[in-house]
Amino acid sequence: MTVSSLESRTREFFERVSNGGKVEMTDWMPDDYRREVLKFIEMHANSEIMGALPEREWINRAPTIHRKLALTAKIQDEVGHSQLLYRLAEDLGKSREQMFTDLLDGRTKFHNVFHYPTYTWADAGIIAWLVDAAAILSQKALLDCSYAPYARTMAKICWEESFHIKHGYDIVVTMMNGTDRQREMVQDALNRWWGPLMQFHGPRTPRETDKDIAWGIKARANEELRQEFLSLYVPRIRELGLTIPDPNLRYDEERGVWEYTEPDWNELRSVVTGHGPRSQERLGFRRMSYEQEAWVRRAVMGRPVV
Repeated sequence: MTVSSLESRTREFFERVSNGGKVEMTDWMPDDYRREVLKFIEMHANSEIMGALPEREWINRAPTIHRKLALTAKIQDEVGHSQLLYRLAEDLGKSREQMFTDLLDGRTKFHNVFHYPTYTWADAGIIAWLVDAAAILSQKALLDCSYAPYARTMAKICWEESFHIKHGYDIVVTMMNGTDRQREMVQDALNRWWGPLMQFHGPRTPRETDKDIAWGIKARANEELRQEFLSLYVPRIRELGLTIPDPNLRYDEERGVWEYTEPDWNELRSVVTGHGPRSQERLGFRRMSYEQEAWVRRAVMGRPVV
């Protein structure tokens, strides 16, 4: 293919996805698009499998057998989501083995919220309710993704995530209707998770400079998602008698936007590059699991046992 014909084909492809066109795995796509979709899906897959770890710590400490089973089912869903997403990424040209190696060696990222510690059972409730709520807003913005296999997979993931939110809300409501100590635990968890939640969707990026929007990979800008999260969940949080730990949070009726304390973007950059409070501990656990389960992979793949 000549340079001019490649440029022409790339322009046609860009016009197609910009106008809502869909791309299948077997379709021709520019290298830049393939790399961007792969990077996006790989981080999502990493986040699903690493996201199981903060809640995993609470399976044995959940207060009832019902809570243990519900939490186990939620974690199973998250690991299943990572399996689906890694499979999509493999189709784009990167082996699962290489993706795991890059994750464990710190060359690829996972979402900021999964780098933080959990201290009480209330953390499990806040994660499942509010962290998953922030996540599902991002995920719903992918239902019309230009890469059709990803959009189809997101339909299943979003459906399951909606149940996770109900699971978390039930934990929080139960604790808020419990003892003073339980209510204090929920407020403390909210205080600690509010900063990571406000960082979750990333810094403001103008739509016109966001490559993921330009390629049709996602439909909404970071600040749009954060504003929707605040509009949906600030009233629900306050309804339960909780105090949001941001004295500057207010809704500007005239402008129709939420004003808030600017998140610490330096902290976000540090955390997602592996310098969070639990980054290395969680990666270390994954490394140990990956090494211990190597014999299973060899057996399934028919490789000789070393």
